[in-house]
Amino acid sequence: MLFCPDDLELVKGGAAERRRFMDLAISQLRPKYAEILAAFNKHLEEKSKILRDYRDRPDMLDVLDEFSLNMAKCGADIIRYRAAWCARAAEAAFTVHRDISGNNEQLRMLYRTVSTIADPLKLSRAEILDRLLEHQESHRRAELESGQCLSGVHRDDLIITVNGLPAAKFASQGQIRTAALAMKLAEREISFEELGEYPVLLLDDVLSELDEVRQEYVLNCISGGQVLISCCSGDEILRRTGGRVIRVREGKFV
Repeated sequence: MLFCPDDLELVKGGAAERRRFMDLAISQLRPKYAEILAAFNKHLEEKSKILRDYRDRPDMLDVLDEFSLNMAKCGADIIRYRAAWCARAAEAAFTVHRDISGNNEQLRMLYRTVSTIADPLKLSRAEILDRLLEHQESHRRAELESGQCLSGVHRDDLIITVNGLPAAKFASQGQIRTAALAMKLAEREISFEELGEYPVLLLDDVLSELDEVRQEYVLNCISGGQVLISCCSGDEILRRTGGRVIRVREGKFV
């Protein structure tokens, strides 16, 4: 498992980055999820093509409802997978983030899907399907006018807040890095719970923009499994870790 500077986009980037994060994490643990997601994407592609081209070929609208229904069926399963995984990830990330920040900050992760579904964990699959279909119907006219698919789980997101404020807008660079790291470590914890062992963890350039409290956690407090940390920091930081230090200069170990 890798954490690198690109992972900061989990917090400050668009919803697509966070969906990708969820989808990859769930697919590694639930192969069936990857199959359902692939089917959904195929139906989404076909529906999008219909909405884009139906003015030139009105007969394409004859199968629009079929693809919408198939999207909703797949979407109901996707929501159940995502909601369950995110509930676990949110709890783990909260704990990790609290420890990294020295108990000074609170990270919250909230899974958000279509507006007709407030809390998918309290709904059956059939109820989720009904509410997806309701959302589709309310957006039907807008979809036909815009030529775009505006309803579905392809627009889901994870809402990330630090101390109650949207992280992307109000968090500092150090807080963003901490939040992203906590999300990745939460994924690692769930993987351990499911598989019984930790994946090898590579932390690339993770120490920059972190204060001493957060650096201490990264250097000495991530337990379980093998952890590799790469950085360009000076000896004053390297002396603070109890782990083995390997120095590389001009591509060679020194």
